[in-house]
Amino acid sequence: VTNADLKSEKIIIDELKKARPNFSIISEESGIEKNKENDNTWIIDPIDGTINFLHGVPHFAISIALMSKKEIISGIIYDPIKDELFYAEKNNGAFFNNQRIRVSKKNKLDECLFATGSGNIKNLKDIPHRKSGCAALDMAYVACGRYDGYFQSNLSIWDIAAGIVIVKEAGG
Repeated sequence: VTNADLKSEKIIIDELKKARPNFSIISEESGIEKNKENDNTWIIDPIDGTINFLHGVPHFAISIALMSKKEIISGIIYDPIKDELFYAEKNNGAFFNNQRIRVSKKNKLDECLFATGSGNIKNLKDIPHRKSGCAALDMAYVACGRYDGYFQSNLSIWDIAAGIVIVKEAGG
């Protein structure tokens, strides 16, 4: 955890509370905050890809999702370095900087490029893949067709919440 994680998380939470003061919150650094509206929960990762951020690798993102009645219904993933915003709302499609996006339609494995964060995948040498260090951006890249798929084990909800709705709404 860095000061940047804590400060950005505080700013995000403060702003979300201004808009929806009764929503509950799950955040990477602060944990769970139950509020009056337990059916609506913000899920926040203030800096996904913190190790990249700490080392000056320009591949990290802010990830925020809204879960309503145990279903992720909206999400945003923002890459501040590239000024790229990926977002979606259930039944309204997925977008990248205001342009509609769709997942890749490739169906031949040797033509695909996958992202992973896990090093324990058997036979990984036979699958074209990259390890970026930022699960949120990996999922956003799947949604817009930059990657053809993403796999990783042992993730937390804040790592993937926004990506879930974005990929689904992009046809994944």
